[in-house]
Amino acid sequence: LLDVFECPEEILSAPARRLERVAGIGEKIARDLSSLGRSGLEREQGLIAKYGLDVITLYDDAYPRNLRYTVDKPIVLYVKGAIAPSDDLSIAMVGCRRPSLYGMEQAERFARDCAERGITVISGMARGIDTRSHEGALKAGGRTISVIGSGLGNVYPPENEPLAQRIARSGAVISEFPVSTGPRRFNFPRRNRIISGLS
Repeated sequence: LLDVFECPEEILSAPARRLERVAGIGEKIARDLSSLGRSGLEREQGLIAKYGLDVITLYDDAYPRNLRYTVDKPIVLYVKGAIAPSDDLSIAMVGCRRPSLYGMEQAERFARDCAERGITVISGMARGIDTRSHEGALKAGGRTISVIGSGLGNVYPPENEPLAQRIARSGAVISEFPVSTGPRRFNFPRRNRIISGLS
């Protein structure tokens, strides 16, 4: 779309029929973009301000260096907190949502040990291993980044909202999805490429 229209404003003001003619853009995407328009963009900007988020695009210097080399990298990242250059040295820790007690203890211990050595722990803030990995990094006073499968206005699981706030104070909570996007099943496998790409 950017190759054809040259700037986002032109994309948002283009009629659906014109958008459909761009290779790879079907009727549904064209209709969705056309209905978003300028008012949709203004609504999204209002939500970004309301939640105190930063938006980083692929074209910004602040875009995570490791992620630039990922296949199918996200064009936009919504960020609560901050991504630091030190996050280039990181490890992804993910696992099942109903682990054994031993599994939870070891995930937290491993994350704590990594964080104490200056390694940023990246996970998805899901129940179970992900949550314990973030907790371990936080207990060590280290950095942790969470990549969630919903918009930052709909943190999932909801009981991890306080954890998300703590992560944002000493790392970042990241999403590629618009602020009000709910937790949809297919978003979670999709976000895994970002967890992988950041680490």
